[in-house]
Amino acid sequence: MDGKTVRWGQVYRSGELPRLSDSDVDRLDTLRLATVVNFLTDDEIDARGKDRLPDGIEEVPQPISGEAEQDLAKVVLEARQTADFSKVPVEINAEVHRLLTGDAAKEQYATLLRLLADPANRPLVFHCSHGVHRTGTATAILLSALGVPWETVREDYLLSNVYRKEEVEKRVDELREMAAKKQGIPSDQVDMTNIMAFYILQGSYIDATRDEILNQYGSMETYLRDGLGLSAVEIEQLRDELLE
Repeated sequence: MDGKTVRWGQVYRSGELPRLSDSDVDRLDTLRLATVVNFLTDDEIDARGKDRLPDGIEEVPQPISGEAEQDLAKVVLEARQTADFSKVPVEINAEVHRLLTGDAAKEQYATLLRLLADPANRPLVFHCSHGVHRTGTATAILLSALGVPWETVREDYLLSNVYRKEEVEKRVDELREMAAKKQGIPSDQVDMTNIMAFYILQGSYIDATRDEILNQYGSMETYLRDGLGLSAVEIEQLRDELLE
């Protein structure tokens, strides 16, 4: 909003990294990453495996595992494993973003911003499972802290629909077939409402992050200071480092 731009090649939002091929790892190596911040819980890492990364990268575990978030993570994990999304209704997607502005993720998000303010930790990638809920909320907070207009924050969030399109279509088809088999019905009769809502993002989901912060704190600046505990000096350093 002040006419500056976010520096390129410093921060990456990602989904899970344990299933990378050798060529994927080589590609990551070209980014010269210094740090990976992982928001996944131990249960999720046990289910998915550890990240595959180039040598020399510092891994910083920052599991977001408050009681409500932990319960949601378990529900979503079970849904993805069973294709039963009956406990993952459409409205849960915005609710997750609201919850993530609360106590369960404050320490982790503050840690991320402090890491990013130090050039020794960059380039840095941070991730959860899809790069959408926990990571999407973190990105919205980061970009807002840098003064990026909310419309652009929303556009960045929705880029997951573009860059994950092939993966999402494949996964949705797998879940459709799995659900059809479990329910004993033709695949074209499976109710895909909840599944599609989970995998195809809407701007209203990430808007819930902003709305909850404004409702609880009145402004993003107050949230950064009183919610995340960042000092004015830390916020200014973050902006100095990531804007040009």
